[in-house]
Formats: sequence, C-alpha cells, structure tokens
Amino acid sequence: MTGTHLPAPRLRAEDLTLCYDQRTVATGLGVDIPDHSFTVIVGPNACGKSTLLKALARMLKPKAGEVYLDGAAIASYRTREVARRLGLLPQSSTAPGGITVGDLVARGRYPHQRLLRQWSAQDETAVVEAMRRTGVLDLAGRPVDDLSGGQRQRVWLAMVLAQQTPVLLLDEPTTFLDIAHQVEVLDLCAELHARQGHTVVAVLHDLNQACRYATHLVVMRAGGVVAAEGDPASVMTAELVEDVFGLPCRIIDDPETGTPLMVPAAPRRPTDAGPEGRPRATAPAAVPPARG
Repeated sequence: MTGTHLPAPRLRAEDLTLCYDQRTVATGLGVDIPDHSFTVIVGPNACGKSTLLKALARMLKPKAGEVYLDGAAIASYRTREVARRLGLLPQSSTAPGGITVGDLVARGRYPHQRLLRQWSAQDETAVVEAMRRTGVLDLAGRPVDDLSGGQRQRVWLAMVLAQQTPVLLLDEPTTFLDIAHQVEVLDLCAELHARQGHTVVAVLHDLNQACRYATHLVVMRAGGVVAAEGDPASVMTAELVEDVFGLPCRIIDDPETGTPLMVPAAPRRPTDAGPEGRPRATAPAAVPPARG
C-alpha cells in the first residue's frame, strides 16, 4: 500500500548555502512554507533569519541549493513575475521625501504595469482596497514623513498588499515600534492570513508574539540550521529555548489565547552568609516618624 503523496508547497527552499561578503551564514538549510499559513521564523541574533527571508524573496542568490516558487526555481522567473507572485516588506524602508500615502501605496502596482498597459481602474481599485484593509485610507493625501511609526508600517504593508500577491514576506515588521503598535501590526497580519487566505512569512524576535500569532513556527539556531518547525504548541518547549537561546525558562499557557508563553527563569541571588555559613542579619529599615 503506497502512502499519499502531498503536493509540494508553493514556496520552499532546499539545501541552501547562504553567504554575505564571503562569510557563510547558513549551510544545508531547507524549509517548506505551508500554503495559507502564518509562518514565523525565530532564532538568536545573527543565526540567518533575515538572510533566509531574503533568499526566499530572491533578494539574495544562494551559493548553493535552490528556492522554489510555484513549482519552478525562483531564479528562472523574471523579476516582474516574481513580484506578481510574492510581496516583500523589508526590515527598513525609506520613502522618497514628500511622497503621499496614496502615491507610495500606488507603487505596489508596478509589477502589473506594462508598456501598453498603464494605470487602470483595476489598479485604482487595488490601491484603495489595500489602504482600506490596512486602515490608512483616510491618510491617503498626507505625506508619509508626517505619520507615526505604526501608521508608516501600515502604509508599507498596504503597498505590499497592492501588489495582490498570494505570498507575503515580512522582515521584522515590528522593529522600532512600541508594544501597542507591534500588536496592531501583528493583528493586521493575522487578519490577512485568516480572512484573506494569504500565506504570510514573518521574521520576529519576540518568542511570545511568535507563538501567539504563528500557525507554523520555524526555529533556527546559530549556523543557519533549522532546529525545529511545526505547530507552536508542539515545538516551543523549555528544553528547546534553553538549547537554542541559552535561556532557562518555563513554558505556560497564555491566559488570553492558550498558546505557549515563555517565562524566563528568575535569577538566583547569592546568599549574604555570615562567617559560620548562616545568613547574616541585616539591620531593620528605619521607620519614618509619624506625622503629627
């Protein structure tokens, strides 16, 4: 009896060797991105998380191995064709000075423009819908430079959405945002995945945010090796966190979502012992005089 052969996901990497300036970041790196998942990549600093995302987006050419998109090597596609299938939100984005929100989001339609097909009603609809879904439609006429960090991040996400790609890659989308704006952006990404059916891949640093939002978790260790991947509830263990990050911890259930919540172990404070090993007595704290 033969087993059932599952179709390959539309985005995957096989046996990658990734380098920066002749420095090898990862070797033998392979990963499958489940279709229609919210996949989050986590790992210690400099382990290759963003490097992997750049390779998946064809921004970095592997020294060895291959990235596949929709069944073909991503290197075989023309740049414009990749941009119709896959959208990328880089780690740091800079808008041209003075550009308005509407004009920046409209740049997401570039992959759909051709010599004989300029701006169309379809483009206009895509831009308006992207701004509506990210909550920035009322900001369309404002300069991007005048916006808060959270607003700007939603505008960049709107530009990526205007590409109308089935796959979205987000490189540390919460960097430099306060906690309220981090949750705002991640809630939006989760909505795009759950309600719109996008395959979302994000690099995050916060393990608890990763476990709360991910449907599929990829944990990388130093040297660019995937230490574990799968459902956060089965992947995130205290042993894994200590092994990969060197951090003793406990894993408990998040009281809001039931997802894994990592609680770092409290540091052990040395005992201030006396000469015979007994704890040294300390003087009581001074009591302030009562107010008369």
